[in-house]
Amino acid sequence: MTVVYAKVKLNFRSDQYTFHIDSRMNFDDLVTKVEEMCGLARKSPLVLKYIDEDNDPIVVFSDEEMEEMLRITQPNDSIHMHAFNCRSPEPGKRCDGETKDIYRRNAMAKIKHRLRHLGRKNNRPLKPHEIPVLDHRSQAQPVQNAQNAGPTPPGGRKLGMEVAQDPSVQRGFNFHDFELIKVIGRGSYAKVLLVRLHTTKRLYAMKVIKKELVCDEEDIDWVQTEKHVFETASNHPFLVGLHSCFQSPSRLFFVIEYINGGDLMFHMQKQRKLPEEHARFYSAEISLALHFLHERGIIYRDLKLDNVLLDSEGHIRLTDYGMCKEGISRPTDVATTFCGTPNYIAPEILRCEDYRFSVDWWALGVLMYEMMAGRSPFDTGPVTNQEGDQNTEEILFQVILERVIRIPRSLSVRAGKVLKGFLNKDPNDRLGCIGENGFQDIINHEFFRSIDWQLLESKQISPPYKPYIRDEMGLDNFDTQFTEEPAQLTPDVNAFRGNEFEGFEYVNPLLMTVEDQV
Repeated sequence: MTVVYAKVKLNFRSDQYTFHIDSRMNFDDLVTKVEEMCGLARKSPLVLKYIDEDNDPIVVFSDEEMEEMLRITQPNDSIHMHAFNCRSPEPGKRCDGETKDIYRRNAMAKIKHRLRHLGRKNNRPLKPHEIPVLDHRSQAQPVQNAQNAGPTPPGGRKLGMEVAQDPSVQRGFNFHDFELIKVIGRGSYAKVLLVRLHTTKRLYAMKVIKKELVCDEEDIDWVQTEKHVFETASNHPFLVGLHSCFQSPSRLFFVIEYINGGDLMFHMQKQRKLPEEHARFYSAEISLALHFLHERGIIYRDLKLDNVLLDSEGHIRLTDYGMCKEGISRPTDVATTFCGTPNYIAPEILRCEDYRFSVDWWALGVLMYEMMAGRSPFDTGPVTNQEGDQNTEEILFQVILERVIRIPRSLSVRAGKVLKGFLNKDPNDRLGCIGENGFQDIINHEFFRSIDWQLLESKQISPPYKPYIRDEMGLDNFDTQFTEEPAQLTPDVNAFRGNEFEGFEYVNPLLMTVEDQV
């Protein structure tokens, strides 16, 4: 019989304890463990409650409840449990010291875990603002490919491990077609390498995902969504496109356009804040990229400084599509998943409301504020209490929901107006979200009055800043914590499992046409 293991976070009075249990333990073993952890005498009055998938407290009083508790616990998740030093109350009554607030804190802790889990899956640095996703409701509607049984990719095929026999991939690529040069990014779930295609000597970024970390149907759907949006984004002036996809027995490979000017986070860390003219240019190009995705029924859901790249001329490119939600084409189509980078999450997501494209315009407002003010509009200051990160994130979410946005006096009136427009907590009144012509409101806003949008979209307007690029690689614009790593992969292991990645192979025909001309 397979042994199931789980980590328990036990709350008793004002303290929290962490320990592990497994399916070989019975209820009496659990009680003994809790008594030891909490310093209670043997056979003391004790009520144990755990938080189920609907964030409801469930009493554990026998082996059967303990077995169910382990059954519903997801891999890599924790069991949140509360201990009360009292006898079982009458039905409908609470234990001594039991309030709704203690369960609300548990819900926030679960959200934080899911946000970080999501971030790790999408190759994000493990910073407080990183993220992909899990449903926050028990009966959530399907949300993008990652939340449902998995819409099939173009061609109606599932993703899987077996190499597709479609003629279009006969001239596909494999790992040995590329020279590994440098590591330029890393997360717990993926590594990004700078590579060179042997045949053309062109540089690309290669995102490598270990199949063993793509553990369930939801994870597979995230990979599928990212691949599909990469295909959709190819050849757009302000979106990073896909060159090809392939796989080995143990890994998935995305070969994408290499943008060598660094990301806005890298440049903001050096400059602290940007002139309004720079912020206007970048936010206008970002708006065009978001509008392109929205017109195709895609919510981006992960706009942040880290995901805005600068090319060699200084134009922006959005990247990282793992959190996108597809299929928002009809007025009745909505997303419900609680996901996003904590500092950029829109109020409607925090309120667990259905949402659409409004969340991207909110995130643009946060990003514009950061560019022009040099800080987040939701700075919460240092937290020194014992609850640490959990309390920090809970405070952050409360600030996003309740704090009135204060515009720095150093900003112009026009800048203040556009920030207030995007950072309106009511998505129905938010800039870019009113009626069917919301994007036209952005174009016509006085902050963007100096922009010629047609010239901008054709990249005929010179960027306000050109990144320093010493050579074609431009490694000066990437964090040395990555570039100093050895650019290598461990040898392949045996095939991971069945055919979940069938049809993953892909070659962008437009990019291939260009390469044929080289």
